[in-house]
Amino acid sequence: MIFMLAGTSDARSLALELQEVDYDVTATVVTESAAASLKEVGLKHLVGRLTAEEMALILTDRGYQLVVDASHPFAEEASKNAMAAAEIANVPYIRYERAHEQYAHPLITVVKDYEEAAQLAAEKRGVIMLTTGSKTLATFTKVLHGLENTRLIARMLPRLDNMEKCEALGVAQKDIVAIQGPFSKELNEALFRQYGVTLMITKESGKVGSVDEKLEAALACDIETILIARPNIKYGQQYSTFEEVVQAVTDTLGGNTNGL
Repeated sequence: MIFMLAGTSDARSLALELQEVDYDVTATVVTESAAASLKEVGLKHLVGRLTAEEMALILTDRGYQLVVDASHPFAEEASKNAMAAAEIANVPYIRYERAHEQYAHPLITVVKDYEEAAQLAAEKRGVIMLTTGSKTLATFTKVLHGLENTRLIARMLPRLDNMEKCEALGVAQKDIVAIQGPFSKELNEALFRQYGVTLMITKESGKVGSVDEKLEAALACDIETILIARPNIKYGQQYSTFEEVVQAVTDTLGGNTNGL
């Protein structure tokens, strides 16, 4: 039995691939919308954020034999909890993370974290489109709110909690782009032009995370980009292809362990 941290489209595909080769997979996600996507394709799932201790208890009580962490590259807390839970429960841990992409261009500046991105944006100012989601919105509003010649456009999922967070942090309705991706290069360009964006902030989420389309659109519009690098975490067993993960699972559990 495999306990899998999912929540992204590629994680869902990996869970299905493991299920197709007869492994018993339970995917865990944070939101009801992600759970609905798993239900649509017939994957067993759990919903809700788990601490390391809560996760370890589930692993032990339900007899899971392996943790496969396929969470988002920037879900740092989830990965750390999964590694800690696996250690507590004495269960092997495998990390799947979509491949890194290398970006080099005079208009692209790579920074190490959200705080550095916010400070650099404060230096550059202008019309800034933030495409890093709602979780770290406060990091940017704290630094950019009220700055002269600065407008922050927050692009995020159209969820009630996101809108409430924007209201609490003083982000005006006219500065919110609430829309569900993925976004084509053309749609990104249209949004950049509509708002007169001069600076875009995004994360190195990989090709599956539609970073290429954002960067291509920004470059086409001659817009500077601040690109946040992935967290530097030592995962141990880490793989970037489904084939490698399936082989690692087979090496760990053996073939056809469905129902064991």
